[in-house]
Amino acid sequence: MAAEALAPAKINLFLHVGPPTADGYHPLCSLMVFANLGDRVGLTETGGFTLRGPHAAALAGEGDNLVLRAARALLAQAGGLHAMPGLILEKRLPVAAGLGGGSSDAGAALRLLREAWSLDMADAALEAVAASLGADGAACLWGRPVLAEGRGERLSAAPGLPAIDAVLVNPGVAVSTPAVYRGLDGSGAFSDVTPPPMPEAFESVEELAGWLRLTRNDLEPPALALAPAVGDVLATLADEPETLIARMSGSGATCFALCAGDYEAETLAERIEAMRPDWWVERCRLGGPWA
Repeated sequence: MAAEALAPAKINLFLHVGPPTADGYHPLCSLMVFANLGDRVGLTETGGFTLRGPHAAALAGEGDNLVLRAARALLAQAGGLHAMPGLILEKRLPVAAGLGGGSSDAGAALRLLREAWSLDMADAALEAVAASLGADGAACLWGRPVLAEGRGERLSAAPGLPAIDAVLVNPGVAVSTPAVYRGLDGSGAFSDVTPPPMPEAFESVEELAGWLRLTRNDLEPPALALAPAVGDVLATLADEPETLIARMSGSGATCFALCAGDYEAETLAERIEAMRPDWWVERCRLGGPWA
């Protein structure tokens, strides 16, 4: 492989969603962090597109994906002076999982191609291309902790964060983001999307978890109505002594548990794997960016 990059999993530590505007989009406010695990995107000299990895089957037959769309968008920006490269997507994250996988894959492809083509393109211009590919695109391009507002394209620096050891759990069900939003619209349970008061920095993960209890993920109730297995995951995590807080990420179905340290996260992950071998379980560190 000529070059490759991590496309890190995105985690919404909180996600507040407002009522839809006239154009049908929902304003939001979310504190996003990134895991030191995710998909891998690579460039090759052999041409074509290769899809592989443990979750590749869920994307097989799509005919198009955000990696290819990102490459085409950047190729258009480059004025057609370059040839479409060979691309490899190693799909390690579950699909339709609330982890921003597609947007992160696109971001990795954009970073790789800008470097491979030696494009004289400013970060802001590359970010605009990423944003055109989806609401999470701009945030997932860099994989840095951010506070996202608007449709997700207005980014500001996150507070200082401690080391965050966590466990990610997915029950093996795909959750449709449009269906979750339709459920939210039907309930009318919208939030004020003004950023909540927060310190300049969190001194410990325990302080962060305590503050997060004052926030929520507004997409969690409609996701639970569509996929009760998400509720099983949250209940299981909440019952374990290592869990400081358990919450769903994005529109689901992946949930996370924050832990006091690496030992607690490893212990929790091993116990959940033993209890539910049919679930996808990964211990990780949250923050970013990651090499």
